[in-house]
Amino acid sequence: MTLSSLSQINAARFETAPIFKALIAANRALAELKGLAASIPNQGILINTLTLQEARDSSAIENIVTTQDDLYREDDPEAAAGTAIKEVLRYGQALRAGHAQVRQSGLLTLNTILGIQEQLECNRAGFRRLPGTALRDGAGNVVYEPPQDANEVRRLMAELERFIHDDPPFAVDPLVKMALVHHQFESIHPFYDGNGRSGRIINVLYLVKEGLLDIPVLYLSRHIVRTKPDYYRLLQSVREDDAWEEWVLYMLQAVEATAVETLHTVQAIKGLLLQTKQRIRANHRFYSQDLINNLFNHPYTRVEFLRQDLGVSRLTATRYLDALAADGVLEKVRSGRNNYYINRPLFDLLAYGRAAA
Repeated sequence: MTLSSLSQINAARFETAPIFKALIAANRALAELKGLAASIPNQGILINTLTLQEARDSSAIENIVTTQDDLYREDDPEAAAGTAIKEVLRYGQALRAGHAQVRQSGLLTLNTILGIQEQLECNRAGFRRLPGTALRDGAGNVVYEPPQDANEVRRLMAELERFIHDDPPFAVDPLVKMALVHHQFESIHPFYDGNGRSGRIINVLYLVKEGLLDIPVLYLSRHIVRTKPDYYRLLQSVREDDAWEEWVLYMLQAVEATAVETLHTVQAIKGLLLQTKQRIRANHRFYSQDLINNLFNHPYTRVEFLRQDLGVSRLTATRYLDALAADGVLEKVRSGRNNYYINRPLFDLLAYGRAAA
């Protein structure tokens, strides 16, 4: 089984009625999401909260499983307890760092992709240099063997970088191109480890590069988790049967479904922000925008987080948080040696797709 060159694919094969129909729906949903996200005064709130959800779901595809509570208790992967939570937090860091680079340069380069893998795996192994990598099914049977020669891996990745930047020009909608880029990256399988998570980060960074999103809030991994057998089946069908249209349609439907779902989440976050702001402003003299930002950047906040964000003493930060807990704005819980103050409506929205009643 050989790996197809993207330059050999005829763009006209994607000019079908089903693809055009799916493109209209996906682009409309993405445009609505981009517009709504831009209306949030502090977009860092969306980046921090939704990026962690993407990190959790993307890691779950690789059987790296964490609880929602563990996800928000920690913010430093080096200090986190347990391998799984460290890996999820590293994913979030890699996504945010990659987004910053793409926004600054307007490019999605091999250096950015290598940096993503380095942050995910905490090593600088880079592209594969040794043979022996094979993809296996649940029974241990080899279903696909990616390129083995180190020079071929580097050549294919350089070709992919040129394709990402439209060299030579490839006249298809950016969402179709995203689907092609993702498949090619996963089929090259350039790293010893972290290929799936790196590839899913590349998806959203490509949308940012193309201006379809300003911030990385489209977490496709949740849809892939729900349709995991289809995802792997369709990846393989392209390799075996050249079934590109079915793969592209799957990815377009994933974009639409995820954009609509994320749109509802962002609308709900915006509503919770307004409600919380009005409640604290009415009842507490220590209200500030920095305080609101803290409570929505950290669904599980701590005295240390608030002290750093507001530049106040530990005693003052404790007084603020205890007052908000007494008022029912936050829920105070103790875990180990730490007190956590939970923004319960926000946590329930992120974890379960609904705010607490």
